[in-house]
Amino acid sequence: MAEYKLEMSTGDQAFSGTFDCIYVTLIGTEGESERTNLDNFGIDFIAGKVGSYTVKTSLHLGQLLLVKLEKDANFKILDDAWFCSKIVVTTPEDDVILFPCYRWVSDGEQVELRGGKAMKAFEDDHPLLTDHRKRELICHKDLYQWGTYGERLPHIASFKDSSEIPDEDRFSVSKTYEFAFGKEFTLVELKLKGTNNSTKQWEDFEAMKNVFWFKNTPMSEYVSEHWMEDDFYGFQFLNGINPNMIQRCLELPHNFPVREEMVKPFLDSGSSLQREMEKGNIFLSDYKGLCGLSTKVENGEVLPLTPGLCLFYMNPENKLMPIAIQLTQQPSEQNPIFLPSDPECDWLLAKMFVKHADGIYHQFVYHLLNTHFLAEPFAVATLRSFPVIHPLYKLLIPHFRYTFQINVVGRKILLSPGGPLHTTSLTPEGLVELMGRAHSETTYSSLCLPENIRARGLESVPNFYYRDDGLKLWNIINSFVKAIVDHYYPSDSDVCRDSELQDWINEIFTQAFLGNKSSGIPAAFHTVEEVTRFITMLIFNVSCQHAAVHLGQFEYECWIPNSPLLMRKAPPTMKGQSSMKTIFETLPTVGQTVGFMASGWVLTKKYTDSIPLGLYPDEHFDEPAPKQMIKEFQAELSFLSETIAARNAGLVVPYNYLNPTEIENSITI
Repeated sequence: MAEYKLEMSTGDQAFSGTFDCIYVTLIGTEGESERTNLDNFGIDFIAGKVGSYTVKTSLHLGQLLLVKLEKDANFKILDDAWFCSKIVVTTPEDDVILFPCYRWVSDGEQVELRGGKAMKAFEDDHPLLTDHRKRELICHKDLYQWGTYGERLPHIASFKDSSEIPDEDRFSVSKTYEFAFGKEFTLVELKLKGTNNSTKQWEDFEAMKNVFWFKNTPMSEYVSEHWMEDDFYGFQFLNGINPNMIQRCLELPHNFPVREEMVKPFLDSGSSLQREMEKGNIFLSDYKGLCGLSTKVENGEVLPLTPGLCLFYMNPENKLMPIAIQLTQQPSEQNPIFLPSDPECDWLLAKMFVKHADGIYHQFVYHLLNTHFLAEPFAVATLRSFPVIHPLYKLLIPHFRYTFQINVVGRKILLSPGGPLHTTSLTPEGLVELMGRAHSETTYSSLCLPENIRARGLESVPNFYYRDDGLKLWNIINSFVKAIVDHYYPSDSDVCRDSELQDWINEIFTQAFLGNKSSGIPAAFHTVEEVTRFITMLIFNVSCQHAAVHLGQFEYECWIPNSPLLMRKAPPTMKGQSSMKTIFETLPTVGQTVGFMASGWVLTKKYTDSIPLGLYPDEHFDEPAPKQMIKEFQAELSFLSETIAARNAGLVVPYNYLNPTEIENSITI
C-alpha cells in the first residue's frame, strides 16, 4: 500500500469553485492508481481554497509522470466549470511535485497534467511523456489557428469573437464587469451633459475642460493648461505618449529648406543652425510615411492628414524647442515653413497639425501595430509550439494574459465602423495601408530599445526619461532572461537540438513578420545569445513598451487640442490668415471630441486584477533555481521603482509610465 498526498488549489477568481465531483488518476512509470473521487467532509473546491486529499494505491507507481483530472456533474442542468490552479503531490518518498494547471475543467472532460522539472523535447525519454507532449501540441494547433486582419500585417489568431476564445484566455469576471461598467458610466455622464452626439464645434477651450465631472488627473489638467507652450510641446516628443518619432538631425532633408536667417533668432546667441547640428542639438520628426493615405470625407470635404516635418532645438537650458514646421513634404509657396515668430494662431495651428500626424502614428503604428498586433502572433506561436512543460512556455505564458481578448475586442469595437479609432481622419483602407507600410519597414533592431536609441542618435539627450527608464528595464529583463535561458540551455547545441524552439521562431518569422528577411528577424536560432536577445525584446515590448505608449493616452491625447486624431479643415497655405475661429473650425466637433476622451478614459483606467511586471501569481516553475531568479528579478524592479519615484519627486512634470509598479506583465487593455 502506498499513499500519495494531494493539495488541490482552486482559483480565486469569481465562480472558480464547483459543487461537482472531481476525480483524479495518478499515472507513473510502474502503473496508475484507481480513479479516485476527491471528497472530504463538507464543501470541496471553494474558490481561493486549497483542499488536502489522499490517494491510496495497492502498488508503488514508480516515477510519477501525469495526473489525470475528470469532473462529473452533480446537477445535469448546468455545467458548473471548475478552475484548477495547481496540484501539489507528495509521493511516498516525500518528493514534492508541482503540477500546474491554470485552466477550466468542464463536465466529461479529461485533463492530463504534466509536472516536475521543465523539460525540452529531446530530454523526454519515456514513451508516455513523449506521446503526451505530441498530443498536447496537436490539440493546441487545432485550438489556436492563424487568421489575417489586413494585407502586409502580422497574422492574428483566428478568433472572430470573444466567445470563441478558450475560457482560461478570457477576461476574468471582475475585469469584464469593470470594463463594461466603466464604459457605460462614462457614456451615462456624457449623455446627461448632452455632448456625446453633438455635431457642434467648440467655441472656447474652457468648455472642453468640463467634458467630464469626475475624470481628471493632475497630469491631464497640466496638459490642458500648458499645451500651447513651446517647451512643453518639445518635452512631449521625448517623454510624452509617443517618444518614438524624433531623431537627431545632422543634415537637413533636401525637401525641408530651412534657411539660417529663419531660425537664428531661436538659437543660442552667436550660434548658427549648422553649428548646432554639428554639436548634436538639432532634432527632427518626419511624417513622410503618411503621404498618399486615403482620408475620410466629411460634409463633402476630404479630411486633411499632413505628412509634415518639425525641427527642434535643444537650447542651453536643456529644453527641446520647436523652431520650424513644414506641413507637407514638398516645399512650395503654398507650403510655407512656419516659425515661432509667426502670428500666434499660425504657429499654434502648425503645431497642432504636427501633433495630429504624430497622434496617428502613435495610435496605429507604435501602439496598435508594434505592441498589440505583434503580441498576438507571439502568443499564438508560443501556444502552438511549446507544451506546458517546456521552460520557455513557463517563462512566456504570463506575458500573454488577456492578449487574445483585448485584441478581439479592439478589432470589434475600437476599429469597427463608429468606433473611436475608426473615427480618425483615416479611412479603413488608409489605416491598413499605414500599418502595412510601417510593418514592412519594421526591423529587429528597431524593436530592441538600445539599438533603436543609438540609431536615432539619442544616447546623450538630456532629460529623456523614457530612454533612461527604458534602458534600465531592458537591462533588468535581459539579465533575468539570460539567467533562465542559460539555465535550460547550457550550450548552443542545446538550442540547435530543440525542435520546438526552432518551430516557434520559424512561426514568428513567417506569421508575425511574413517571412521578411530584410527585417533581420531570425527564422532559426543557432546560439543561446540569440534566444536571450529575442525573448528580451518580446517581453520588453509586450510589457514596458506597451506601457510607454498606452498609459498616457488619457493624460496627453484626451486634451484634444494637444493631440487631435482628426482635423476638419485643411492646413493653412499662407501666413497671417488664421485665427482662433480657424482653430475651432479645424478641431473635431464636440461629439467627436468627447468620443475620443471617453475611450481614452476607459482604456487607461486601472483594473483590480492587473498584474505588474515581474509578479507571477501563477506558479509554473517547480525548480528552486528559476524561482530564485524570479525573486532577484522582482528585487531589481522594486529598486528601479524606488529610484524613479525619487526622481519624479523633484520634477515639475513627472514621468511614471515606465515605473515597474505601473507596467503590466502583458497587454490586457
